Amino acid sequence: MNDAAAHIHFDFAKLSARERYKLLIGTVIPRPIALVTTMSKAGRANAGPFSFFNVLTHDPAIVAIGVENYSDMSFKDTARNIRETGEFTVHIVDHALVEHMEVCAIKFGPDVNELVEAGLATAAGQMVRSPRILAAPAALECRRHTTLQVGPAREIILGEVLGIHIRSEVVNPTNLHVDQELMDAVGRMGGYSYARTRDQFEIKTLTEEEWRARKAAIEVVLEG
Repeated sequence: MNDAAAHIHFDFAKLSARERYKLLIGTVIPRPIALVTTMSKAGRANAGPFSFFNVLTHDPAIVAIGVENYSDMSFKDTARNIRETGEFTVHIVDHALVEHMEVCAIKFGPDVNELVEAGLATAAGQMVRSPRILAAPAALECRRHTTLQVGPAREIILGEVLGIHIRSEVVNPTNLHVDQELMDAVGRMGGYSYARTRDQFEIKTLTEEEWRARKAAIEVVLEG
């Protein structure tokens, strides 16, 4: 259906922040999830999930996470630790990691180690000080590139990926092919919903010549 009347338009200037949030998380789906670990200056580990996350470019390799801080503009643990140390590690969440990730989403106090509460074993970071979650299928070790203040209590943190750990059975070290089914990554939907990424299909983008040849062939069939 291409009728414009089949859609409802919402003017974001007339909506509250909560209303805009509901529409965005319900339509921009599925969103990849970053389970981010950091280390404070005092050496205390922290972990928290963020679904306002994606990779933006490969040269340089930059990822972005959207972080909401407290309403008084004070920083939550992830944002504060990244500002103090300039380092963080992004873990891709697979289906087996979801329940552990949800524990890390609980609003614990700054003295609580979410990794311990979630029962997640870690190893020391290789290129950064933030710990690496061993159960994650992939971990991107990052150095803070830029922090963009986009609202009174909201910021976007850009991180340069220094290196990546990928589960050995998932990646071919020769051709660098990553088996996406074995990754079994999950995406965030609206509300409390998640989606698995194993239900896939392929479409190859055509060249202009291929498209025109296909279009001409269809026209011949229709004319016949």
